[in-house]
Amino acid sequence: MSTLATYAVHDDRSLGRPHAETPADLAAGADSPFEIDRRRILHCTAFRRLVHKTQVFVSHEGDHFRTRLTHTLEVTAHAQRLARRLNLNATLAGAVAMAHDLGHPPFGHAGEKALNELMAGRGGFEHNVQSLRVVDYLEHPYPAFRGLNLSFELRESLIKHCTPYDRPDESATSDPTPAALYACGPLPPLEGQVANLADLIAYSLHDLEDGLMQGMLDESLLAESTLWRDAFGRIRAQWPDRPLVGIRRPVLDAIADRLVQDVAEESARRFAGVRTADDVRRAGRPLIAFSGDMQERVDALQRILMTHVYRNHRVVRMDAKARRLIRDLFQAYCDEPYLMPQRYVERIAEQGLERVVCDYVAGMTDRFCRQECARLFDPGHHEG
Repeated sequence: MSTLATYAVHDDRSLGRPHAETPADLAAGADSPFEIDRRRILHCTAFRRLVHKTQVFVSHEGDHFRTRLTHTLEVTAHAQRLARRLNLNATLAGAVAMAHDLGHPPFGHAGEKALNELMAGRGGFEHNVQSLRVVDYLEHPYPAFRGLNLSFELRESLIKHCTPYDRPDESATSDPTPAALYACGPLPPLEGQVANLADLIAYSLHDLEDGLMQGMLDESLLAESTLWRDAFGRIRAQWPDRPLVGIRRPVLDAIADRLVQDVAEESARRFAGVRTADDVRRAGRPLIAFSGDMQERVDALQRILMTHVYRNHRVVRMDAKARRLIRDLFQAYCDEPYLMPQRYVERIAEQGLERVVCDYVAGMTDRFCRQECARLFDPGHHEG
């Protein structure tokens, strides 16, 4: 008997997939539809490329900073933990988390901003829309259809993914697919909302840790955050002689525990009167949320990160370089499309030149983007 809440997405109530598949194709009776989604995401090339895409600090600055892949894995862990705590479908929540950044371009939000500017008047670029495009069109490992043919619930959660740094807009693309996914209601199911909060928790905590490792943050700066101060005080009292590097992980774990507890309590309160997944989609406000007090604490921590990490001169300088690289590559491919692989050139007649170029650049890793710039613009570069 299922232990899921009535308002969770149950395996046998999925709204289906874009393309019909036989029971043999789906291993019917062996796996849930969302486990099949999870497996397809895990094996796709876009997921593997996340290992060489920037989260905040580019990979060549050190081996210990988060990449887009390790960020994704942390979001997945938080999402599954929250889902289980709330009696939601943890498999679906984890699969949404695994897919939520598949459309992110190289060099993090700097790359996204550059592509959106380049695509102005041509449908724009927004990485949630691009994540859906990746799983619906750009990935095509199966001969029977394009895309990964994922479940409706996962696909709608991608297009409705929303955090302070993710503001999807259904008008951001001329493709009618996003509008169809919004037709059932403006909000994603609870499992998609869990992934939203898990994303925020993950990047708040790991950007804090990476900022400490880079020397951008210290105890005195973080003392301005009550969220940090409360957790740090308890751990410091237990280990008064340890350096910060030796206790930062217990502090971050304590903050994560407090955030999860608060989300569980506040969300349970908001569930009153909600009976089905469709009630969730039309609830009028997100049901997975922090309490008002905790949201203020998270906002205060984010302000510290914004001032001392995201606007640090080293990050800003790298972002400026990244935008130039992407602009130069984009223009080079538009001027000479045959610089791209043939399979991309063949899509131009149907998809349009700029959209195909955008797809190609967005799919690059940081490393490949730098290598391609060297191949195209450095007269001294020799092909290996």
